Amino acid sequence: MLDLARSFTRYATLILLSGLGFAAEPPSGIPPDVRLSLRFDAKTHFRMREYASLREWEERRLTLRSQILVAAGVDQLPHNGPLHAKRFGKQREGQYTVEKVLFESFPGYFVAGNLYLPVTTGRHPGILVPHGHWKNGRVHNTATYSVPALCANLAAQGFAAFAYDMVGYNDTRQTPHVFGATATEMLWSYSPLGLQLWNSIRALDLLVSLSEVDNTRVGVTGASGGATQTILLAAVDDRIKASAPVDMVSASFQGDDACEIAPGLRNGTNNVEIASIIAPKPMLMVSATGDWTRATPMIEFPAVTAIYRLFGHGEMVGCAHVRSPHNYNQQSREAVYAFFQRHLLNEPMGAAPHESEAADLRPEELLINRQPTLLDLGPRQLFDLWKNQMRQVNARLNLRQMRERLTGVLGFQWPHQVSASQHDAKLILEPDHSGEHVLGEWQTLSGGNVAILIDNQTLSANSIGAAAWTGLSSSAAKFRVEVFHAAVTKSPHISPPAFLTYQHSDDVNRVQDILTTIAYMKQLGRDRITLVCSTHASPWCMMAAAVSPVPVGLKLETELRPTTDEEIAKTLFIPGLQHAGGFDAVRALARDASVRAAALDLTPAIAFGSLGGVLGAR
Repeated sequence: MLDLARSFTRYATLILLSGLGFAAEPPSGIPPDVRLSLRFDAKTHFRMREYASLREWEERRLTLRSQILVAAGVDQLPHNGPLHAKRFGKQREGQYTVEKVLFESFPGYFVAGNLYLPVTTGRHPGILVPHGHWKNGRVHNTATYSVPALCANLAAQGFAAFAYDMVGYNDTRQTPHVFGATATEMLWSYSPLGLQLWNSIRALDLLVSLSEVDNTRVGVTGASGGATQTILLAAVDDRIKASAPVDMVSASFQGDDACEIAPGLRNGTNNVEIASIIAPKPMLMVSATGDWTRATPMIEFPAVTAIYRLFGHGEMVGCAHVRSPHNYNQQSREAVYAFFQRHLLNEPMGAAPHESEAADLRPEELLINRQPTLLDLGPRQLFDLWKNQMRQVNARLNLRQMRERLTGVLGFQWPHQVSASQHDAKLILEPDHSGEHVLGEWQTLSGGNVAILIDNQTLSANSIGAAAWTGLSSSAAKFRVEVFHAAVTKSPHISPPAFLTYQHSDDVNRVQDILTTIAYMKQLGRDRITLVCSTHASPWCMMAAAVSPVPVGLKLETELRPTTDEEIAKTLFIPGLQHAGGFDAVRALARDASVRAAALDLTPAIAFGSLGGVLGAR
């Protein structure tokens, strides 16, 4: 299975761009690298990808699911912490009751919500309701959008509905709604999207633990930003049995709020694919004529249906198209009631039920308005807790697990085939027909061993890292590589999360270029490979060696030892790097690479600084 970035660019020619610029043609007629010529964002218009078989989709589904969890930073968070849930203020309103709920998604971090229950006894199907970006959050109650009306009528119909706050809304304000744009936060995969998805997972933990809820029949529905949470939660948590995203599953808009983006989240994918991960479980796609889902019946719905048909269950996905602006109004809600009644209450398909509950609830009847206590975590304390939890997880990982985690944040899988085309004295390497181009040229061809020479210069530059090349065996072939944005010598460019949601960072691309070159040499039958790297290229080479399935030696002009988040961001900016073990993990895996390379009698297996030391030597 191709990695996400490359599987994406493989069909990039099928993508229509909305006002996006193209980079200038490279010099000397060399074909443009797709990473420079195409740029994707929340408003890119994607053409839907087709899958030839169920096996192909199942492989893609697993990759996408892992990508979401890694981008959100919740792939390794412990799921067994106590919720310390409190329920209070219960009151009866018509055919339902409503009460206030408070629980801890992290120790000292409180998430608030409202639990709506039928007045009848017994165990009821549960519905999670994440709200959208309407002003009043979970208590917003207007004709175009109403969480109270939705939940009250679900409860009156026999469901247990739990509406909970977005990060930074209503009673859940220990952090703001917007954060996550600093280099340090991105290194630790700390974002509103990740915190919010974690809160959704923990809200689901709470819902299925209730004595009033049948935990085998649980659904989720939300509109706009709430629909983003709906499709993400349904994609990563198998306890969700039915999903009804409203006004968000679109090929032309992916969501651009801080809680809808995170580095790596949609690199090579979009909300239509993400929503399809729940297949073949039931899903209702609700769309509107007056927003970015206006073409859903013609574009997105057929694409999702095609995936359901791979399972032989095209009938399990539906589409309700409403003549309205962006909304979760009565017409949309009634379509969702019918959907959940059919799939979670096993009611026969019939006319959409009409709302019976007016839900004239005042905000003060639903809000907790709790005052902060000494136990509450502030924004900085919560970030510290996030980091400390991951440090504890990383301390328990073995080398294989470290490699898997670093490979995940890198978004790389070994190419099946690297093609090489000649251009003057240069070779253009292209992994898996992706449109990504790595330039290289042979300095010498003699010998069975090969040294891959890497610095921060273009191939046309005369000034190369001469010190790093000193002492190379004359019997080794030498191949010099120009990596992505090679001539950039300053600290890594820190792009914003909105950009990195769809594209890799410069350093990720550089590491991938080195791995592509290693794969090409392996393809040529050259098993004894050494990376010979200048000071600027050293961190790229260490990361490539750390994740490479092919053992490689390392010869570095200078060993870099960044320790703080700020130093690491300036040395090797890979979002999620610290979350996945940081430079300590990179060094440990590079040491392992040297051991594996030494087993092949590579000379030298690995060297640093004075060119004679061993990685990790004291």
